[in-house]
Amino acid sequence: MTPAETLALTAADVARCLSPAACRAAVERAFGLLAEGRVPAARAIGFEAAEGSFHAKVALFDAGRPRFVAKINGNFPRNPERSGLPTIQGVLVLCDSTDGRPLALMDSASVTALRTAAASAVAADHLARRDASVLAVVGCGLQGAAHVAALREVRAFRELRVHDVLPARARALADAHRDACECRVAETVAEATRGADVVVTCTTGGEFVLERADVGPGTFVAGVGSDNPHKRELHPQLMAAARVVVDDLAQCAAGGDLHHAIEAGTMTAADVHADLATVVARRHAPIGADQIAVFDSTGVAFEDAAAADVVFERARELGLGHVLMFGL
Repeated sequence: MTPAETLALTAADVARCLSPAACRAAVERAFGLLAEGRVPAARAIGFEAAEGSFHAKVALFDAGRPRFVAKINGNFPRNPERSGLPTIQGVLVLCDSTDGRPLALMDSASVTALRTAAASAVAADHLARRDASVLAVVGCGLQGAAHVAALREVRAFRELRVHDVLPARARALADAHRDACECRVAETVAEATRGADVVVTCTTGGEFVLERADVGPGTFVAGVGSDNPHKRELHPQLMAAARVVVDDLAQCAAGGDLHHAIEAGTMTAADVHADLATVVARRHAPIGADQIAVFDSTGVAFEDAAAADVVFERARELGLGHVLMFGL
């Protein structure tokens, strides 16, 4: 590529360039750099629209190559039923932070799904029981599918239970994994989650979907659907009963499930057990085998930067994408 060229990458290109294992390694390294004080604080801004919301996330990141990322996502939960469009759509711009060159423009929804699942897998690898064998996924869209693939990389699940308000979507996710483990489509959230060792909620976050009674001792829970004050998944009583680990304390207090627990008076920010950077650096207090561990994930922009950097470098190796000449 010449200095004037920008690589445009589709969702299919991203999928070819970013495996669950590669994305998990990049995201874990990013949280390790944060723990060492080598990653500056990322920033985010959100706006409500009539039928959904937009958010923009930006970060500087350097894991050997200086990068800047700006990601804009639209989240419109009614899209699938109303128009057949995905719930989440958007673009991500990757720049060289030494001279400002836009290196790549890529589909952001695919990057978001992969890096969010990777962060959950990093948290699960550190916090879930080593003998965890039953995985429950509530919400079986793009994010749910990415989570099954990512979590199967860190634990050998013998059983997968899935639930979705659209049963056909749950059946499709179960069918995709029947060759690897026992798969069951659950009619209710409780049927999917009770007795599970690892639980993931990947819904659009309209209402609380996971109650305290739905989660047993020693369970690892990743809540990934709540990333603004109007979205919720994990009930405040469940949050209060758990050891809560956050990806970013300020973001989770402002718009994650932690926000709703604080609002309900069941927790304060000071009650948070640790952030993921501390966990990756192994500086957190151990969580007992009979305690519930909750990972409150709101999505941090340096996760996008780490993932996008891998995508860009791999796309150049494979000769993927279309070259754009914005500056000419």
